[in-house]
Amino acid sequence: MDIELSLKNMKGTAAAIASKSDAHRLLIAAALSDSPCRLILNSTSADIEATSACLNNAGADIKKDGTDIIVNPIKNTEKEAVFDCGESGSTIRFLIPVASALGIKSIFTGSGRLPERPQTPILKALSENGASVSPDGEFPIKLDGKLRAGVFTLPGNVSSQFVTGLIFALPLLDGNSEIRLIPPVESKPYINMTVATVRKFGIEIEEKGNSYFVKGNQKYISPKEIKVDGDWSNGAFLAVCGALGDITVNGLFPDSLQGDKAIADIIKKMGSDVTQTEDNISVKADKLHGIEVDASDIPDLVPVISALAVFAEGTTTIKNAQRLRIKESDRLKTVTQLIKTAGGDITELPDGLIINGGKKLKDSFTVDSFNDHRIVMAAAVLSYGSVVTVTNAQAINKSYPGFISDITKLGGVCNVINDR
Repeated sequence: MDIELSLKNMKGTAAAIASKSDAHRLLIAAALSDSPCRLILNSTSADIEATSACLNNAGADIKKDGTDIIVNPIKNTEKEAVFDCGESGSTIRFLIPVASALGIKSIFTGSGRLPERPQTPILKALSENGASVSPDGEFPIKLDGKLRAGVFTLPGNVSSQFVTGLIFALPLLDGNSEIRLIPPVESKPYINMTVATVRKFGIEIEEKGNSYFVKGNQKYISPKEIKVDGDWSNGAFLAVCGALGDITVNGLFPDSLQGDKAIADIIKKMGSDVTQTEDNISVKADKLHGIEVDASDIPDLVPVISALAVFAEGTTTIKNAQRLRIKESDRLKTVTQLIKTAGGDITELPDGLIINGGKKLKDSFTVDSFNDHRIVMAAAVLSYGSVVTVTNAQAINKSYPGFISDITKLGGVCNVINDR
């Protein structure tokens, strides 16, 4: 699908879509619980669907009821299963330890850049604690044997998703376990989200410094019904558009554990007029200026922040973003190519970006999505004052299927010009 975008004069109110990060976690906890659970949410995405399908293959029965999701938990664990994770890094990294803890002889597969994304740290930790795993670098990934309790040591700066997977899995084991993270620990807010999720389902976990202590033989207790948080990661795109227009996003809570709520402070520091209430954020355009951004805890925000920085006077420097090279695209490279194509001034660093803003962009230009949903959103931001054609824009369905609809409702122009 190719789309043509022009987002000038965007104004109005939009509802935040359901948080992909929160939905993944709640789906897994509910599938491991003692009784059914209803997840209340207003939207889904390709990644959420991938997690649901994989849990069904493990023995759960997950169905939709309108926009809500009913999770009938795993009662009879499958002995063998194939888990197609699509392009979802969260799905594969969360479920590899869970499948091992359940003793499922598993094949994990996927598409896009997923086969290239590193899994070595979690596979090494599992193999040291009873699991049989396929050789390092082999894809699809094959697991056999049953995970045993013990000490799991992981680097803290590769992916918090490995930690999340272990947090879900370890309560199911017969003995007590410890997760030890080697500093520095990045994306800590995502680990905090997981800890909060399992506690909502009755699981005890103790944190001391960079270690997590998890008792074995615990049971996940269903809360029967739970609401999925609004998505700050995708809501950040709308907030950034508000920094160039006037937009209110409902359903984004300032007390959320999602690290990407930092977008509110970032765009405020850049000069935007930002107002937050207990359940929404309103952003109005004002004179923008460049700032320095540490992306170690918020890597997913880098594409849209970079696009906004193009419109800010002065220099924006983004640092500690090296993990962006192993996302759906090499986002340091693709964001650089995107902004240069638009006529902006950007320098790619080994672990970050330097954007010199305030330069007039081209009146029209064409960019590719690089099969990356966040690049589509960044390209949309760059269409303020320009007409941008984005090829292969279907990548947006990975996290934000309602993207085109929301843009249109807010007064932007988004035309599908090739629905191949």
